[in-house]
Amino acid sequence: MPKAKQEKIPKGYVQKGTLYAVAAACVAVGFFGGIVFSALKAVPNPTLPMPGPGQKAEAPPAAGSDPMMRIRAMEEEAKKHPDKEEVWVALGNAYFDADKPEKAVQAYEKSLALDPNNADVLTDMGVMYRRMGKPEKAIEAFERAMAANPRHEVSRYNKGIVLLHDLNDMEGAIRAWEDLVRINPDYTTPTGQSVKQMVDAFKMRKKKGQKNTTKEKS
Repeated sequence: MPKAKQEKIPKGYVQKGTLYAVAAACVAVGFFGGIVFSALKAVPNPTLPMPGPGQKAEAPPAAGSDPMMRIRAMEEEAKKHPDKEEVWVALGNAYFDADKPEKAVQAYEKSLALDPNNADVLTDMGVMYRRMGKPEKAIEAFERAMAANPRHEVSRYNKGIVLLHDLNDMEGAIRAWEDLVRINPDYTTPTGQSVKQMVDAFKMRKKKGQKNTTKEKS
C-alpha cells in the first residue's frame, strides 16, 4: 500500500525496490510447482508535500540518489510539519525503502495518530512488522486495514502470505485469499499469478494430503 487515502495503484502493482520476497518451494499443481511469495507495498514512494501559501517549494532528492539523503529530507519535513499526516507517511516510506522497519513503524504510527483509517499505511506497517519478525503484529495491522476499508485488496493478499509462510497456517491463508477473490476475482500478483488459481491449487494440495493421511491410517 498518495494522497488519497484509499488504494489508487493498479492491483498487484509494486514500486521498484519495494517488493520483498520470500522464496517458497511449493509442490502444488501445474505451473504452481514453484511459487515466490511476496508481501506487497500498498503506497507509492513518497514525495515532499506541496508548500503552503508563501512557502518555498523544496525538491526531494532525485530518484536513485542516496537513500539517506531522502530520509534526511523527510526527517526535516517532519520537524517542520509534525501535524501533517502525509509528511509522516513519506518518512515512513523512506524508512521502508531503506530497510529500516523499526523507524518505518514509528513514522507510520505518527501518521496513523492523525489519520487512523489509512488502510494503505496500515498495510505497509504490517509489512514492516513482518520484516521485524513479528508476524502476529503484521496480521493485526492488516486486519486494521481491512476494517478501515473492507475492499482493501493488498492487505488481504499480505495477510495470506504471512499466515502461510510465517505462521504455517495454510487454512487461514486460503480463507484470506478467498475473501480477496470474492472482492476481486481477477486479482493477480506482480508475477502474473492468479490468486484464484493459487487458492484452487492449495485446496487440491490440501485435499491430496488429507487422502494420503487417511491411507496411512488405514
